[in-house]
Amino acid sequence: MDTAADDTVTDGSRGAPDGQPDDRPERSWRTWQTWQTWRPALPDGARPYLPALVLYGVTKLVGLTVFASLLKYAGDYKEKNPRFGGGAHWWDVLATWDGWWYLQVAEHGYSPALVRLDSDGLFTVQQNSVAFFPLYPALIRMVSETTGLGLYGSGILVSVVSSFVAAAGIFAVIRLVAGARAGTIAAGLWAVAPGAGVEWAVYSESLFVAIAAWACYAVMTKRWVVAGLLAFTAGLNRPTSAVLIGAVGLAALVTLARPATRREHGVRGPVYAMVVAPLGLLSYIAWVGYSTGEATAYFTLQREGWAHFFDYGAYTLDVLRNLAVGKGDYPFAFSTPDLLSLQLVLALPFLIALMLRKKPPLVLVAYTLATIITVLGTQQMFGNTMRYLLPAFPLLIAPAAALSRLKLPSLVVFFSTAALASGWYAHYVIFELGVP
Repeated sequence: MDTAADDTVTDGSRGAPDGQPDDRPERSWRTWQTWQTWRPALPDGARPYLPALVLYGVTKLVGLTVFASLLKYAGDYKEKNPRFGGGAHWWDVLATWDGWWYLQVAEHGYSPALVRLDSDGLFTVQQNSVAFFPLYPALIRMVSETTGLGLYGSGILVSVVSSFVAAAGIFAVIRLVAGARAGTIAAGLWAVAPGAGVEWAVYSESLFVAIAAWACYAVMTKRWVVAGLLAFTAGLNRPTSAVLIGAVGLAALVTLARPATRREHGVRGPVYAMVVAPLGLLSYIAWVGYSTGEATAYFTLQREGWAHFFDYGAYTLDVLRNLAVGKGDYPFAFSTPDLLSLQLVLALPFLIALMLRKKPPLVLVAYTLATIITVLGTQQMFGNTMRYLLPAFPLLIAPAAALSRLKLPSLVVFFSTAALASGWYAHYVIFELGVP
């Protein structure tokens, strides 16, 4: 007993000055307890999103690295106009084409005007920045003034952050339909989808998909006020917000039309969503008309300045006929991106059928089908079909559900291969072999 007591005292006082007991073990325990209490931790509600966000971020980073390597290997970007796919550094390419316009709006604002050109070709009106909606450039300007970053860095930051919000929204939506594992895989698939190169560029797609995914989630969880506000916000970001606005409005109308759902969810929420959703889009189009003195100025600019207009699929049919016989006798012909877009278009009936088999909510069906009809029914650069279909994320439901049955090693091989390949087909092709 005495020996044990002596040993305890000796060990406790070892290294203490003047023979005083050493309290370091107690201090260490207190420090550990404090760290356990105060260490940064994800909220419980955020933890299910972590695998999806990690998968999305890693696959995007791999694709971007391959893209940078291909740019440096080819070296063509150094000889191109900095506005049209060129620049002094490889990352400058990410702010060209539409990115140049967004940065102009962020720096200088708008100068609305319809300037007629002396031309009988496709372009009879001078291109003007009001064709690019204000939300994304406004965020760029706000981030730049808040953080001190330049406009380019702020544009990339807004896009990257928005892309993670979009990936989280895709996960949330598809988790409700096909489970959490499928939701995680869907976020990864969106990272390597054709055209996904614009997700981390100075483009507004990531911001739009972030808003659209969470608006659909709000409808699915009957948060009508949130759904209406998000659809309103989307209307300030892209003209294609019309499909989201229509989907939200249709879901609200069906809810009101059914006595059971009307009693369960009330009338005010769905009515609010229906009324508020279109106001952002309508307000901006009205402002463009007022500022230029022509009520239909926005549509005139799109049609005569960019040759973008709804033609009920005539242009798409013309492209398909030409590609079928190996010709390029159509406007905006770019062989490589056009062939990749053709493969995606041919896969659409299959993807739609598989999506419908999963019986997703009405808002997802309406949103997806309206997006596809709008893209294929509009004359625009066919090679950009890959990019224009990025918002149609519900098409990923069935592929994600199927892949969710694979074991982890198989998924690692799939996403590793897809991430590497995406650096070419999702990034390099649209920025350097076409016009994104």
